Amino acid sequence: MDVVRSNLDGAKVAFYGMIQYANLVGVAIGYTIASSISMKAIRRARCFHTHGHAKPCSSSSIPYMIVFGTVQIIFSQISDFNQISWLSIVVVIMSFTYSSIGLSLSIAQTISNGGKGSLTGISIGASVTSTQKVWHSLQAFDDIAFAYSFSNILIEIQDTIKAPPPSKSKVMQKATRLSVVTTTIFYMLCGCMGYVAFGDTVSDNLLMGFGFYEPF
Repeated sequence: MDVVRSNLDGAKVAFYGMIQYANLVGVAIGYTIASSISMKAIRRARCFHTHGHAKPCSSSSIPYMIVFGTVQIIFSQISDFNQISWLSIVVVIMSFTYSSIGLSLSIAQTISNGGKGSLTGISIGASVTSTQKVWHSLQAFDDIAFAYSFSNILIEIQDTIKAPPPSKSKVMQKATRLSVVTTTIFYMLCGCMGYVAFGDTVSDNLLMGFGFYEPF
């Protein structure tokens, strides 16, 4: 809100402030859902490893949403939480690691079984209607937008740069360009290679949705 107020005044501050907070709530909900799916997938993989792949190993995501939401509330009480530099390093390493694992497994699967899928995506037929394909395409755009939700923390990132104010914007421009290019390359490779590896049966969870339960 301080950033909005420094550039605008009057009713515009309230208007853009509402948009800003609505976007923040939406991103928080998105991360809560994504985290619960990830935790559920880890439990499912553990279940398959223990009981075999014949067991359904199904569970609800709601308890994980509650756990993650509670942890968010607790962490949000820590003062200057966004200033913890080692936490950012851990996040970067973790993101590159799981993206690299998913990409490597997809490439290996493609080499062993040959490429699948088509340039137009999932084929319309008995299993997928044209309406469902349109809906899935819109969901894909939503996933892409969610992957670039870092704009909410650009101001906090800029605040940590040890440079005089005039050069901060130049540093941020370079950092943003580099991060967007790197993120795009990694996520596009993961998405495309995952589809090439498994075709129309590909799951929305690259690491846990199909075939990658072993090695545990």
